[in-house]
Amino acid sequence: MKPLAITLGDPAGVGAEIVFKALRDLDVPVRIFGSRAFASPPDGLDFVDVGGSGEVHYGKVDTAYGRIALASIDAAVDAIERGECSALVTAPIHKQAIFAAGSPHPGHTEILAARAGLKRYAHDYAMYFDSPKLRTALLTVHMPLRDALNAINADDITALARLTNREFMRLYGKAPRIGVAAVNPHGGEGGRFGSEERAIAEAVLRASAAGVIIDGPHPADTLFLAASRGKYDVVLAMFHDQGLIPVKTLAFEQSVNVTIGLPYLRASVDHGTAFDIAGKGIADAAPMRYAIEWTAQHAEKFES
Repeated sequence: MKPLAITLGDPAGVGAEIVFKALRDLDVPVRIFGSRAFASPPDGLDFVDVGGSGEVHYGKVDTAYGRIALASIDAAVDAIERGECSALVTAPIHKQAIFAAGSPHPGHTEILAARAGLKRYAHDYAMYFDSPKLRTALLTVHMPLRDALNAINADDITALARLTNREFMRLYGKAPRIGVAAVNPHGGEGGRFGSEERAIAEAVLRASAAGVIIDGPHPADTLFLAASRGKYDVVLAMFHDQGLIPVKTLAFEQSVNVTIGLPYLRASVDHGTAFDIAGKGIADAAPMRYAIEWTAQHAEKFES
């Protein structure tokens, strides 16, 4: 197996700490991308230094740290595109820092999609979370909830269902059973509590006609429970927190954030930079350990 490319994320966060802790317990070939000035890689580790100098100030937003995070991503993807690494595992970056460093994108998902030439969220790429207990794909991500509700439409839901179906088959070799979440209480009660479910129902019909195993919309307060008990392989969530609250509640230490649609496999921990505990040596490496193990398990399925 080719080494995984692992980026250390924002130097002011817990990225380096959790990556190096996780690797102590793993026998997986890796190549690390980050700043040697702000991380102390163990001896013998394959490490690509992207530059940077000075003393790290943990928990602080810094433009220089944003540049290092972005440079690490670029170098890691370069290595994957050259065929030197198999897949990408990313430690958390800080949105304010990368914005200050000049990135027009809010996070890894958008950065990697843009670099790969993927333009339409839900159609070309999407944010998907995988855990042993629950899997979910998000129709909308980094936008205000009011805007997310206004963005619900049958075309995007249909596209997301087909994309999720394709990428799940790539990961697991079988078609998923997809359940689609409603937005309103009780699934809208036939329109009494809102009209968004009409677009969702139309999308389910379209996706089903295209061969996707799918049904809904179902009230979200029971759908995720049903999925966690095995009725569905994936839930399509209509907005960010609708999908992430159940995933993080049920499987915080065993969930990965996957960008589906990319030409290679990319996964990350399902948490942020943890500035409040950065530099204290107390960060839990279990989520990163799981992300590395999960990616190593599936990486070869994405190699050409």
